[in-house]
Amino acid sequence: MSFVKYEPKGNIAYLIIDREKALNALNSQVLADLDAALDAVDLNEIRCLIVRGAGEKSFVAGADIAQMKNLDKKEAEAFGKQGNDVMRKLEAFPIPTIAAVGGYALGGGCELAMSCDFRICSDTAVFGQPETGLGITPGFGGTQRLARLVGPGMAKQMIYTARNIKADEAYRIGLVNAVYPLSDLYAAAEKLAGQIAGNAPIAVRASKQAINDGLQVDIDRAVVIEEKAFGSCFQSADQQEGMGAFLEKRKHEPFINK
Repeated sequence: MSFVKYEPKGNIAYLIIDREKALNALNSQVLADLDAALDAVDLNEIRCLIVRGAGEKSFVAGADIAQMKNLDKKEAEAFGKQGNDVMRKLEAFPIPTIAAVGGYALGGGCELAMSCDFRICSDTAVFGQPETGLGITPGFGGTQRLARLVGPGMAKQMIYTARNIKADEAYRIGLVNAVYPLSDLYAAAEKLAGQIAGNAPIAVRASKQAINDGLQVDIDRAVVIEEKAFGSCFQSADQQEGMGAFLEKRKHEPFINK
């Protein structure tokens, strides 16, 4: 039985962490299932991926403490590497990803959400990196992505204090893009995904790669990355249709990813 469900819905799809009785906590099997589910996404058809947790209480409540408690140092490093490999795979996934966070996103759950391109959440959402209160550090990229998203000072405060924050504060510090009532969250995620899916996939994917790659280098090298991304879109059917429709003052035909 897989703990991750892949549910296509037209040209968008859901990845659902489905371990509801454990508040969708991440253990080795869930991470393996998530890795396999990413491999199963049909990149020819799907243009945006929504990541969510099963049920209403939790996105992902964290990594599985029961599994971690008796790990030795080598086993802990291996578990951290498994988690980091999956998070990096999600972060670098060719199509855009949206974390739709309903309920708890703590530890590994916050790290999973941060590996997506952006996050929206319910007004019931709770975020945090509680690991120092458990005698460990964040292990799936939390010390790195949180600082990049909200700044080093705020990241250090959250990690050192192990304090959880609610949806309104997550929005204030820039951890999430928007907050919705829980009843509206997934409809809002689908609306956003649909807006993304309606644009030229070649251009969207190239933009994602340019942003991600450019953030790792200085601005002089970053603009070269952008120039290559910009040029890669030309002579495509989508570029010709998009610009042609603009000049002809008509609505463009559906983009075909070519």
